Amino acid sequence: MKRRGFLQGAAGLAAVGAAGAWGWRRATGSMRDYESYGAALRAKLGPSPEARELVRYATLAPNGHNTQPWRFRLGENVIGIEPDLSRATPAVDPDDHHLYVSLGSAVETLGIAAAATGWPGTVEGAETGAPRYVYAAGAARPDVLFEAIPQRQSTRAPFDGREIPLPDLRGLETAAQVPGVGVTLLTERSQIARVRDLVLAGNDTQMADPAFMAELKHWLRFNPAEAMARGDGLFSASSGNPVLPSALGGVAYELFFKAETERESYARQMQTASGVAVFTGEREDKAHWIAVGQASLRFALAVTARGLRCSYVNQPVEVAALRPELAAIAGVTGKRPDLVMRFGYGPTLPFSPRRPVGSVLI
Repeated sequence: MKRRGFLQGAAGLAAVGAAGAWGWRRATGSMRDYESYGAALRAKLGPSPEARELVRYATLAPNGHNTQPWRFRLGENVIGIEPDLSRATPAVDPDDHHLYVSLGSAVETLGIAAAATGWPGTVEGAETGAPRYVYAAGAARPDVLFEAIPQRQSTRAPFDGREIPLPDLRGLETAAQVPGVGVTLLTERSQIARVRDLVLAGNDTQMADPAFMAELKHWLRFNPAEAMARGDGLFSASSGNPVLPSALGGVAYELFFKAETERESYARQMQTASGVAVFTGEREDKAHWIAVGQASLRFALAVTARGLRCSYVNQPVEVAALRPELAAIAGVTGKRPDLVMRFGYGPTLPFSPRRPVGSVLI
């Protein structure tokens, strides 16, 4: 939700909804406290960390609506990741495609962090939909992707449109190479404009769906107190929106979150992007969705390591009728595109919340 109408309306509500600075802070919490909370979540791993610390890093992986639809099982030299279907989002993700992509991002984050800190290993069992990382003690492997893990974020803000040097583009493409997954980078303005049109069409379809709108609202967190208490969801400040008391945020959402302002926001985001990445699995199954999560995670970390930003614009894959045209643009006609990310030079926003490790362990 980064909308001019929402911001203006929310500001008006704020003026009448807060009984002074003290009352406002009591209702919303402190962004300073939230920054300390976020810093603790992203504290750097030391050498040979315990399994729980590796899980902490794994939970920093991107995931749909920040539902964190995973549970971790610790064993001897193995960490398993299982889907948490209670955190599925059936309106936007009816076949759990995004859920398994999220698991892939988490297991890849885990593997990168473990190998870099003295626990090299391999990912197994993706075909079951519950991948596991099997590891042993070994030499630490310095990795720029590891260094980028705590800094990666989905930046839902306009970028500056600057062209990305060709060597960097090649580096991003190389970083995302995972067996069974293709990545197409679109950097021509005409190509980006065609994807933009699909994003806008998908947005219109989704915002006309009451089930989608209700599901989205369920995962919104309007202030730092709520974000820290819940540890999940889409925190308003993380997308550049104002902090509001929870009840007031719900009213603002109903009054000002409209399709027209959404279109303006997404159009601006796409027009200022330096490029668009489209990820496509060879097949439509859990193993390949997990692989797409691994590839896209590596891409996002490579973006971050180069001082760039990225965010997901998945409407053209979430609205099935739009997938064939997206596949044609990406040069993968006949296949189902799995993810769409825009990337470029942009600002840093507050990080999204995460649940404590104890709440995700089985």
